[in-house]
Amino acid sequence: MTAPVVLEETTAESAALTVVRARHPGRWIAGAAVAVLLAMAGNALVTNPAWDWPVVGEYLFHPSVLHAVLFTVELTALGIALGFLLGTVLALMRLSRVPLLASVAWGYVWLFRSVPLILQLLFWYNLAALYKQISFGVPFGPAFLSVGTMDLIGPVTAAALGLALHQAAYAAEIVRGGFLSVDPGQLEAAAALGIPRARQILRIQLPQAMRSIVPAAGNEIIGLVKGTSVVYIMALPELFYQVQVIYNRNGRVIAMLLVAAIWYLVLTTVLSVGQYYVERRFGRGLARPGPSARMRLLRRALAVRRAAPRRGGEGGPR
Repeated sequence: MTAPVVLEETTAESAALTVVRARHPGRWIAGAAVAVLLAMAGNALVTNPAWDWPVVGEYLFHPSVLHAVLFTVELTALGIALGFLLGTVLALMRLSRVPLLASVAWGYVWLFRSVPLILQLLFWYNLAALYKQISFGVPFGPAFLSVGTMDLIGPVTAAALGLALHQAAYAAEIVRGGFLSVDPGQLEAAAALGIPRARQILRIQLPQAMRSIVPAAGNEIIGLVKGTSVVYIMALPELFYQVQVIYNRNGRVIAMLLVAAIWYLVLTTVLSVGQYYVERRFGRGLARPGPSARMRLLRRALAVRRAAPRRGGEGGPR
């Protein structure tokens, strides 16, 4: 009967204690140094006329620049959609118990992660040098349809194909890692219950794997937005190529590079915000206690620890 009284007394005593914050002069010094550096950088950006801010404002929403931004978004969407679709297939092949499928998927990932993206793009762009025509028909048999390679794979198609195939190699490892993060005991239990393999993947494995897939996939999408600048070698009107065309005409190199940098910042910021909400959606079941909850637990444990000696001392005479 005395334990609640003792706990209330110790809680009241701990609440009456004066809390003195620890002093950290090193933090103040580091903060002041960073503030000075930021002020110097801001002053240089504002006062240096070589940044050409009026020209930046003039071309930031120029129709040709906006068209290039839209083309960059479209190219990114194509690369990500096709890349993760093929990457998921490759991941399932890597996890397959068929040695041939697992070996082919491993070889694909090894090859496309080893060759630089710019070389892959140039290869697909010059595919007509290897094959004048692409035929569709029975393997090792007659062809039902033949199409000229130049007619089938133009610059835009070559760029989307190169980005998608390159991205698929990385997406395969991301998806495979997500699947491997799920406890195999759940799949064994599902198999024991007679649940089909396809349903195990869609209803048990994939929802849990998304917690690991989404952060890495978001980083890949952001990386591909910036990676589309590589297709400038194919003279496609994406953002980086378009600002090059403009500064070759007006000679304002720094200003046009700033225009491209601002738009890349906008695109990556939008994607980062979307990634945050998607991660929060799939991580709802993994909520962790906030700082206030941790402090309450710490204070409660401290009160119980202080109450233990008193409880033993009061119980002896009684």
